[in-house]
Amino acid sequence: MAVKLTDILKDAKSGDGVASRAEDYDRRYGGAARGGRDERKSDYKDFENTYYDLVTDFYEYGWGRSFHFAPRIEGESFAASLARHEHYLAHRLDLQPGMTAVDLGCGIGGSLREIARFSGARILGVNNNEYQLKRAAKLTEAEYLSHRVEYLKCDFMNVDAPDNTFDAVYAIEATCCAPDKAGVFGEAFRLLKPGGRFGAYDFCLTDLFDAQDPLHLKLKADMEYGGGLPDIARPHEMDDAMRRVGFDLLDARDLAADAPPGIPWYQPLVGSGLSFASARSSPVGRRLTRGSLWLLERLRIVPRGTAQVAAFLNVAGEAFAEAGRLGIFSPMYFLLGRKPE
Repeated sequence: MAVKLTDILKDAKSGDGVASRAEDYDRRYGGAARGGRDERKSDYKDFENTYYDLVTDFYEYGWGRSFHFAPRIEGESFAASLARHEHYLAHRLDLQPGMTAVDLGCGIGGSLREIARFSGARILGVNNNEYQLKRAAKLTEAEYLSHRVEYLKCDFMNVDAPDNTFDAVYAIEATCCAPDKAGVFGEAFRLLKPGGRFGAYDFCLTDLFDAQDPLHLKLKADMEYGGGLPDIARPHEMDDAMRRVGFDLLDARDLAADAPPGIPWYQPLVGSGLSFASARSSPVGRRLTRGSLWLLERLRIVPRGTAQVAAFLNVAGEAFAEAGRLGIFSPMYFLLGRKPE
C-alpha cells in the first residue's frame, strides 16, 4: 500500500529537532573528510539511535517496512523478492511452530512479522531505538500478530535475556551496525540453546575491493556515513569472528554473487530522492526532490532539516548502487552457525 512521507512524519519522534540532530550527526560521525569527528565506534549506541531517529520514516516511505536488500528474479515484484529473501533465512534456520527466535536489530519489524507468519514461530525483536519500537508495536497490532511477536528495547550487544534460551537467533543487515563482530556474534551464541542456529545477512566488502583505489575508499566512506555504519568488514573477518565465539560455521557465502541472472539487489537504488524504489536517477529528478522538500519545509508540512537527511541518504544510495555495480560490496553475505550440543 502506498504511503505518504508526510503521513508518517506527522507522528514521528524524528520530527522534533530534525535539523539540530542532522547537524549533530555530521559533526560527531561525519569524519574528518566532512569537517567533523568520527565517534561511530566509541559511541555506537548514540550513533545508531541518532541515525535511525532521522532516517526511519524515509526508509519506510521509500523502501517499505522490511529494511533490507534482495536480488530479484525476472517478473518478480520488489515486495515478493524481499519476502523470498526472508523465507530463505527462516528455512535455513529450520524455524517451525513451537520454536522461539530472536531478531537482532529488528527495525520496525517488517521482516520479523513476515518470518513469524511464514514459519509459525514466536519471535522476539531486539532493538535499541525507541521510535522504531513504537512503530513496530503499532504495526504488529494492526497486523494481528501480537500473540506471536514481542519486542525488547535493549542493546543487541547485551540482550536482557538468560543464557541458552532460544531455538534460533538471526539478523538481517543489522550486525553491520555492531562496533565489533565477535561481540554481537558472541551474544547470539549466548542466547542460543545448545544445537540452536544463528543466521545473518551482513554487509561485506568483496575480494574486488581495492584499499589502494581512491574511488573504492570514497564509496566505502560514503556507504558508512550515509548508511549509519561504523565499518564494513571483509568476509574472512566475519567467518573468523563466528568461529572465535564458538560457532560451528555451517555456511558462509555471498548470496549476491550466487544469485541467478535477474535484477540485481542494487537496481532499486538507481532512483534518486526519497523514494529509492521508484524515482529515476537524473539531475532533473534530484533538483525536483530538493525543491519539493525545500518548499515542504517552509510550508511546515515536513520538519526543518528534512532535506538535509534526504541528502545524506542520497549519498548512501548512490554509493551503494555504484559499489554494487562495481562488485566491490555486497549487502547479503550469508552466515549460518550452529551452537555445539
